[in-house]
Amino acid sequence: MSSTVFFAVILAALLHAIWNGMVKGFEDKVISVSAIVFGHVPIAILVMLFLPLPTLESVPYIILSAIIHQGYQYYLISAYKIGDLTRVYPVARGSGPIVATLISIIFLGLLISKIQILSIFLICFGIIILGVFNKKSLKNNKTVIYSLATGFFIGLYSLSDGYGARISLSPLSFLGWSFILNAMIFPFVLKSMNYSNVFSRVMKEAKFIFWIGGTISYIVYGLIVWCFTQAPIPLVGALRETGIIFALLIGSLFLKEKLTLVKIISIFLIFIGVILLKLF
Repeated sequence: MSSTVFFAVILAALLHAIWNGMVKGFEDKVISVSAIVFGHVPIAILVMLFLPLPTLESVPYIILSAIIHQGYQYYLISAYKIGDLTRVYPVARGSGPIVATLISIIFLGLLISKIQILSIFLICFGIIILGVFNKKSLKNNKTVIYSLATGFFIGLYSLSDGYGARISLSPLSFLGWSFILNAMIFPFVLKSMNYSNVFSRVMKEAKFIFWIGGTISYIVYGLIVWCFTQAPIPLVGALRETGIIFALLIGSLFLKEKLTLVKIISIFLIFIGVILLKLF
């Protein structure tokens, strides 16, 4: 992984922590998640005005990406309905790169070194323990299942978007079409979960997340998708999740959250994993 790609992913991780901080305090996670999904559309349309169309070969990946994102959003909302953010988020985000790594090695023939595999698992384990070893431990089996299912879909859409972006010849255009299609399908998923008039509620209750959070989220994932075209997807996916370190530091420095022993161990494991990724 080149230094350019490495620091682009780190920048994306930092920005991810910032926009995630915006939605962290929003009580209704259905509205906050929906605000991000719908908030991708304005910036996607604007960006696509200045970019070429993605290649015809990438269209199936655009459709596949939008479908996979429905699974991700469905299980994320389901997990948030019965579980706390501090439990769901680390398990979901930490398990995603593991899924992408296993699929890439077993089914897609990806060759990466043992040190790189170790670094991925160190980063992911460092993230997952935040959800497992906290005051509100994962006692509800459904919370565990939904969180892991969310992580499974994160791994799937990372691979789909990575390979689709590579053949699209325009990663940001690919992402724009994928996000627009995702936002078009998402209301049907919400309706199947007995949520209605969500968009109107977003525009009443979460305009800031819609406009600012959605834009930052698009930029963040746009950087990541570009990095997917430059380096092995599992490595980028794992490094992307280091944003949780920034989230922990932001919480400790600005939100007066306690830096517990578990958080310190988590930061240490993630940091070691990042160093190994960069050096090897």
